[in-house]
Amino acid sequence: MTPEGGSEASVSLREVGEFRVIDRVTAGRVQPDSTLLGPGDDSAVVATPDGRVVACTDVLVEGVHFRLDWSSPEQVGRKAAAANLADLAAMGAVPTSLLVGLACPSETPASRIEQLADGLWAEASAVGAGLVGGDLTSGPVIVVSVTALGSLQGRSPVLRSGARPGDRVAVCGRLGWSAAGLAVLGRGFRSPAALVNAHRVPVPPYAAGPAAAAAGATAMIDVSDGLLADLAHVAHASAVAVRLRSRAFTVPAKLAEIGSALGLDPLRWVLTGGEDHALVATFPQDVALPADWAEVGTVEPPGEDGPGVTVDGRPYDGDAGWIHFAKY
Repeated sequence: MTPEGGSEASVSLREVGEFRVIDRVTAGRVQPDSTLLGPGDDSAVVATPDGRVVACTDVLVEGVHFRLDWSSPEQVGRKAAAANLADLAAMGAVPTSLLVGLACPSETPASRIEQLADGLWAEASAVGAGLVGGDLTSGPVIVVSVTALGSLQGRSPVLRSGARPGDRVAVCGRLGWSAAGLAVLGRGFRSPAALVNAHRVPVPPYAAGPAAAAAGATAMIDVSDGLLADLAHVAHASAVAVRLRSRAFTVPAKLAEIGSALGLDPLRWVLTGGEDHALVATFPQDVALPADWAEVGTVEPPGEDGPGVTVDGRPYDGDAGWIHFAKY
């Protein structure tokens, strides 16, 4: 029991207080060598041997990006970290550290925040990064804002604007799994577990980003909103046309099975589903694709309609991916 008389699992942030919670989620954590000064001061100090820092931020909002009746707090923490770490990988960078801003209602159980922090630490530690600081404040729902820092290790960053006509388009990582899992959860089911867990916690191919950069990738992006939607960013930034071939995509058996059961097209999940955080990149023709990358299309000069993405020579019929602000 706690001094307040409640159980450890139910005691709220109001009862514990901001700084005791921070102490509890940072005590005993091991930082990587790149962390020169971790949590506990006004700012962290992180080594930058490369002389440059790659930085990105993502925000997850309860009820929009996650539901606690669908995901555990630990899974939410891992998902929040993964969304940012994948962005670093898409630039060809190696993660070094995370900063976390967290808002939540004062009646939130302190144990829930500790579990969320466990997830953040677990995902960061898996790629050799540290959680070096952040902020905790009150709010009407849980909001997790993560800023990730990374190192290019002497390489040039891989931009969205580097694709050139004649390049090959290749993907690495899972596509459509999170969308299929979301469809399952939306129908009130909790299985197949592999698909549901793919929505709860993505599995980005972190190491594939730096490997693609080292191999000579000309452009790269992570698939957060949907393959077609994210490739459209590359097409417009590079002023090119991206031509995908549907036959180049293999629909995994689990997606095919659940698609049949729900009466939905699993290829649509593959092409437009977000939150798997796979990587898609363009490579020159004379460059050997790194391990686990699969060619799915080509880059060509823009046609009469300008830059964009087509599937089997035609614009895709339907939404290309997640549309921000369409619902909320």
